[in-house]
Amino acid sequence: MSTSNKLVTEHNTEVIVQDFLNALNAEDFDLARQQLHDDMHFKGVMGERDGADTYIADMKKMKFKYDIKKVFTDGDEASLWYNINMGGKTIFCAGWYKLEDEKIKSFEVIFDPRPIL
Repeated sequence: MSTSNKLVTEHNTEVIVQDFLNALNAEDFDLARQQLHDDMHFKGVMGERDGADTYIADMKKMKFKYDIKKVFTDGDEASLWYNINMGGKTIFCAGWYKLEDEKIKSFEVIFDPRPIL
């Protein structure tokens, strides 16, 4: 991949992930869903979800809010540091997003769960 193609891919990766999180913040779950592969996989500290529709159904209930602190991209992957407001508790987290065909195919979020347990 040429340097210019890699920069375009990384730019698109960052935009897609930020659009996804901004849509969740705005509770625009249809727009958030558009950023996900149908068969996406989520892995978090408190559990896993398979399928975009299952994930979005859970997000409609939880209504987390994301405050992005830093984005790192490498091709079709992005890592983010962010604060997530989880219903009154704000938790510092790291997320690793993997894209395929310009949609989020999988992501993993890690954080210290003690404040919400």
